[in-house]
Amino acid sequence: MTPADLQQPVLLSLLGAGFATAFLHAALPTHWLPFVLVGRAQRWTPSRVLLAVAVAGLAHIATTALIGGLIVAAGLAMEQWVSGLLPHLAAVLLFLFGAFYISRALIRPAMAATGSAGGAALESPTPNVSNAAAFWGLVLMLAVSPGEVLLPVYLSQATEGLGVLALLTAVFAVGTIAGMALFTLLANAGYSILRLERWSRYEGLVLGAALIVIGLLVVAHQH
Repeated sequence: MTPADLQQPVLLSLLGAGFATAFLHAALPTHWLPFVLVGRAQRWTPSRVLLAVAVAGLAHIATTALIGGLIVAAGLAMEQWVSGLLPHLAAVLLFLFGAFYISRALIRPAMAATGSAGGAALESPTPNVSNAAAFWGLVLMLAVSPGEVLLPVYLSQATEGLGVLALLTAVFAVGTIAGMALFTLLANAGYSILRLERWSRYEGLVLGAALIVIGLLVVAHQH
């Protein structure tokens, strides 16, 4: 892969869409709400919470990249038997993931504004674990949970070389950590859980649309 190849509009579009997908995926409550709750329970400063976000985000992407590498290796082995299979398989997977997230967002019932959580500020329970245990527990939580929606993007670029795959990984890492940090800071700044969960419902629609766009770009890249 030469520097000129990296300037291709389609590839740049894929990288941009990959960043958006990683950012939107990080808007899921599982990527920021535990950091808010644990940070308040442990009486952490914002900088310590963001450190946990950054380390956990990197661990999350490292696991995703590892599994993505295995998928790429398996896909390249298949490519030897069926020429041109990988881009089409990746596009199909992206379309399926996109359709899944859109359909789930459309059929999921609206969040009920019941209970005592509606609009109330997050409480700060008394810490019952050490700071180290809480910190590494958050990191491990994301390390064992790879970003499944990012895996088809790796597969779509399997034949483009290690340079492009490494660039994708860097883009995923930046997008994921940026999204996690933003929503964690918003919650710590006083936004209610209910309001952010309403956003996460629309996140599914946008994320699904982004995956479908990436699928279309993969198809366009082959013509």
